Amino acid sequence: MNTKQQSFQRAGDENSSRLGIGIDYGTSNSAAAVFDGVKVTVIALEEAAKIMPSATYINREYQIVTGQAAIEEYVRSNTGRTVELSAEILGEGRTSTGQIGDHGLPEEASTSLIYGQSLVDGGQQGRLFRGVKRLLGNNESQRLMVFDKPFRLVALITPLLLRIRRAIEAQLPPGISPTPIIDHACIGHPVNFEGSLSDRNRAALSALSESYGYAQFTRQSFYPEPNAAALSYLHANPQLQTKTLLAVDFGGGTLDLCVIKHTQEDFEVIATHGIGLGGDHIDQLLFRELIFPLLGKGERWRRAGEDREIETLFPFEDYEDLLLNWAVSYMLNQNKYTTPLHQRIQEGDEASVKFQRLYDLIKNNHSYLVFQLLKELKADLSRKESASLDIPELDIELTLTRAQFESMISGLIVKFEQAIDDTLSRAGIDDSEIELVIRTGGSSLIPAVKRILEERFPAKVVEHDPFTSVAAGLAIAEYLGASNTGEA
Repeated sequence: MNTKQQSFQRAGDENSSRLGIGIDYGTSNSAAAVFDGVKVTVIALEEAAKIMPSATYINREYQIVTGQAAIEEYVRSNTGRTVELSAEILGEGRTSTGQIGDHGLPEEASTSLIYGQSLVDGGQQGRLFRGVKRLLGNNESQRLMVFDKPFRLVALITPLLLRIRRAIEAQLPPGISPTPIIDHACIGHPVNFEGSLSDRNRAALSALSESYGYAQFTRQSFYPEPNAAALSYLHANPQLQTKTLLAVDFGGGTLDLCVIKHTQEDFEVIATHGIGLGGDHIDQLLFRELIFPLLGKGERWRRAGEDREIETLFPFEDYEDLLLNWAVSYMLNQNKYTTPLHQRIQEGDEASVKFQRLYDLIKNNHSYLVFQLLKELKADLSRKESASLDIPELDIELTLTRAQFESMISGLIVKFEQAIDDTLSRAGIDDSEIELVIRTGGSSLIPAVKRILEERFPAKVVEHDPFTSVAAGLAIAEYLGASNTGEA
């Protein structure tokens, strides 16, 4: 466990040209901010939006689109398209009769193509990459195929970072003279990256560093995301007298926590902890619990056997993994998936309507739409006791209460509480010694999450800029000269 002390003394006028830059490259979304010693400016990355989807789309001409436009282009290119997979041709094989022909050459008996085991989607117009951050700590996923070319993960991250750098250059706060060169940044990272490598944090940070270098951020520092959120809050509240703080950053891909000892002039990080739990996992759970039963999960089907009709459960499990990952759900538009649906729909019973929904979802590539509406449902339930999910494209309309939602996610909430326990255990303190809890990240808005924190730490919980606090804190950290190796 590393500890870090950081001074809060502000720079004088002689440092007016200095600029701290913070970039929060997230699993789901990214944000950026700059700090001039007094004011934090959050950079708009998507027109007027401060956050941008961490998405990269590459078409067959290897043209690259990033952000929300990448998602929209990908969904459009795979709507209504039947996927036809074919085996990859590796070469030709020839057999000979062993006889010499008229031209002095061996006679061929036959020629055949040699196919590989991998199947290729020849009609795919482009590839979309999201959640690349999750792969950085996996040794087996350091290269991904984009059509016939292998791309390193760093090459998939770099276009996003280049876009962020250009946005920073275009939105520098006024009054900074001379104009600073945007070749430096403080890079946020989770306490623990996901992955299979024993040194996954070191490997992931190395990959991130390389990506930032390609994006011309040649001067880099690293800082843990929950620490950055805490630093942002402490800067916004300079007179804070609290001594011991718990920062909880609950985002789209990870849950990160840290315990900080704070004085008016500096702070010390006592303990950090992080797990792979976030809003994306909750969205998948909602899809499974709410939508799967409306698409035919658990229903039976009949088909002809050799001597009699056979009735079994419909093999819905064949569809589940692809349905839960909207970026690849278009792969369900293959005959091996749609033909059983046709057969089941033709039975004409009450359940046939469900399979028609599944067929329509596949043919029109509605998986992304469903996930976006589930996110809206989740957000509505943060504000109201009940909310409606309306998907006219699939003839789905339902109402979910907050109590029902909390029952669905109860297992994830248990993991959330356990993460708090583990963090405090690492710090060697108990709940009563925490004087302030800083809550940030989009998933921290879930009422069950808020309630747990408020019950454990009554009158001590504050909400701080759920979506951009990390980027702001990273900018402040760089200005102040903070850094961290990223090792937990």
